[in-house]
Amino acid sequence: MESNKRSKRTFQSKGPRPHSDKDRFPKSPRKYSPVKQEPELVRLNRYIANAGICSRREADKLIESGVISVNGKVVTELGVKISRADNVRYDGILLKAEKKYYVLLNKPKGYLTTTDDPYERRTVMHLIKNACRERIYPVGRLDRDTTGLLLFTNDGDLAKKLTHPKHKIRKIYAVTLDKVLKATDLEKIQAGIELDDGFVKPDNVAFIVDAESKKEIGIELHSGKNRIVRRIFESLGYKVVKLDRVSFAGLTKKDVPRGKWRFLNEKEVSFLKMK
Repeated sequence: MESNKRSKRTFQSKGPRPHSDKDRFPKSPRKYSPVKQEPELVRLNRYIANAGICSRREADKLIESGVISVNGKVVTELGVKISRADNVRYDGILLKAEKKYYVLLNKPKGYLTTTDDPYERRTVMHLIKNACRERIYPVGRLDRDTTGLLLFTNDGDLAKKLTHPKHKIRKIYAVTLDKVLKATDLEKIQAGIELDDGFVKPDNVAFIVDAESKKEIGIELHSGKNRIVRRIFESLGYKVVKLDRVSFAGLTKKDVPRGKWRFLNEKEVSFLKMK
């Protein structure tokens, strides 16, 4: 980036800082009294969805139809909570909580971010269909013509966390405009732009240092509003020719070629859950 003399690499978020020795080795050991923990309770529809059978809404329909039993008794009431140790069956078949999967895709242009399209157009689900047998879903979305990082998982809690505004999950985009961005307009974006649905101020925005022209800009923000990057530049009279998400929640495109995917490792999953 030219404005602060940083390169593209500086836009990549760093991982969690290592704990200091002071954090690792407290001055004196603490004594803990054993506490009996109550079993964690979850809604029955969530348990069914986590078993990979269907969505929560569809699970409610199964419950009402009388095909779900808990510990040998049919349950038709919605909102019932159960323990993960309970015996849950669907048409007599025992359900087990499915293994969690975390898949990172480098999305190419021309694919819709949806799990199903009535017009049978290409979707991102076609690109990750062989990743696992379980149903995994995209976390957030990218426009059809936007490329870059898109995370998939069947971990509903993490997906909700990464998309909720209060957690301020940062995304970094490489933007190519139809014309050179004026320095005065760059300053306006840095100060914040008032859009139809409210005020938005990027965490960082600057020209890309190694770019061929000042049509290429890097922008970092945590807003999850629809088409937010495109609308920022369009509000000042620019058209976004290319838009690529190069970082999401600290994850980067390293070792993920365009159109390919990979599983997250344990360290990356733990890093996301710490956010």
